[in-house]
Amino acid sequence: MFDSLSEGLQSAFKSLRGKGKLTEGNMREGLDIVQRSLLEADVSYPVVQEFMGHVNERAMGKKVLLSLRPEEELVRIVHSELVSILGPVDPSIHLKKEGPTIIMLCGLQGSGKTTTCGKLSQLLKEQNITPTLVAADLQRPAAIEQLKVVGEQVGVPVYTEPDNKNPVEVCKNGVAKAKADGSRVVILDTAGRLAIDEELMGELQRIDNKVGPDQVYLVVDGMTGQDAVNSADAFNKALELDGVIMTKLDGDARGGALLSVKHVTGVPIKFIGTGEHLDALEPFRPEGMAGRILQMGDIVAAAAEAHRIVDDKEREELEAKMASGDFTLDDFKNMMEKVARPGLMGRMMSLMPGMGQFKEALESDEAAGGIRQTIGAINSMTAEERRTPKLIDAARRTRIAKGAGVQTPLISQLIKQFEIMKPLMQNMAGGSVMDRAKMMQQLQGAMTSGNGSLDGMRVKKSTGKRLSNAEKAKLKKERDKLKRKMKRKKR
Repeated sequence: MFDSLSEGLQSAFKSLRGKGKLTEGNMREGLDIVQRSLLEADVSYPVVQEFMGHVNERAMGKKVLLSLRPEEELVRIVHSELVSILGPVDPSIHLKKEGPTIIMLCGLQGSGKTTTCGKLSQLLKEQNITPTLVAADLQRPAAIEQLKVVGEQVGVPVYTEPDNKNPVEVCKNGVAKAKADGSRVVILDTAGRLAIDEELMGELQRIDNKVGPDQVYLVVDGMTGQDAVNSADAFNKALELDGVIMTKLDGDARGGALLSVKHVTGVPIKFIGTGEHLDALEPFRPEGMAGRILQMGDIVAAAAEAHRIVDDKEREELEAKMASGDFTLDDFKNMMEKVARPGLMGRMMSLMPGMGQFKEALESDEAAGGIRQTIGAINSMTAEERRTPKLIDAARRTRIAKGAGVQTPLISQLIKQFEIMKPLMQNMAGGSVMDRAKMMQQLQGAMTSGNGSLDGMRVKKSTGKRLSNAEKAKLKKERDKLKRKMKRKKR
């Protein structure tokens, strides 16, 4: 996401590193690179001017120029100004206490509007809210069928009237049906056009006036650059938008539209689409996005993704197993099956500081094939072998390999890796925040060693619960007593 912009900003920060003495000239060189990076990312020129005005004013102060680490000060300033230009944003969907909350999605053809209906439904379902989708796109061939497919994939009802050519009536009837069924949210999938025209705007305005949606969101393609900003401006003048949903940010989007929309239109970005799959929509957080652009990661978003994989009850049970050392190959397999969902691991890595470099490797066909092989190998083991991998001798390895259709060395490697991971998991579950950070650092170092193996890791065995001073003194006394006894025996 925004690789070229991120790389440009990083080169600006690097230009200030290692300077014996920082001068206004040095700083201006770095700031020029920042400005050039923003313009190359297709950020609106007035936005760049205002942004750089604030950054220049703060970066040229004595506090920054005379600091020991000026590049860190500049990173902090740029991060702060990025947050300011992107926000503030309230990413929550405010639901009415009585009756269904009506959300209208609009946008041009090809922006991903119908798929976004499904993604928004998935987000709501994760909050135990099942919305009703209304197929009001009566212009595009097969639009109704596409929404039906999306609804089936997510598991939400879709209201359609294939023979009705009046979108206003379809929307009104769909809302009435949802209200009768007790649905808390209705999402209207309206018609798009290849370009903005009076017919499109007139149709959307009639739906807005007659149906009265509570929230109107514009879906725009983040890869279209300033065209996305122009679309947002035109739709906002006609409908008074409540927010923008920017899609396709996992592609070749340069970031210009994302950084320009709020400033140019006054409309906040509410959600961003980061992949093709229906779970690839996330609430927009300016702080997190600024962190991603500056390659600092977004821990809050990473934690949210982790919660989407494992619910609270599963997580508590898993952490208890890890802490007690009862983590088995079955538990390992279940974890792999969850994280192997298409695109998920790549998104997780891109949100972790310093881990974005592994995104492509984790999303490759080779990585997916390796996960499938590992899951197949574990499935070929008996329940007893999964609980106690030390039972697996040479004969058992050969049998498991044949059952899984893999080479025997893969089984040996799997067992070895698991035995290394088990104490790692135990330490991370029972340790402090600092312990977990050290383990993650070790894991990252092992992964960057070249082959992604954990063999080089030194994992400290768990010593059990933390002992009090009195317990330590008692243990020392017993050890000294044992030593004296052994000395007497030798005599």
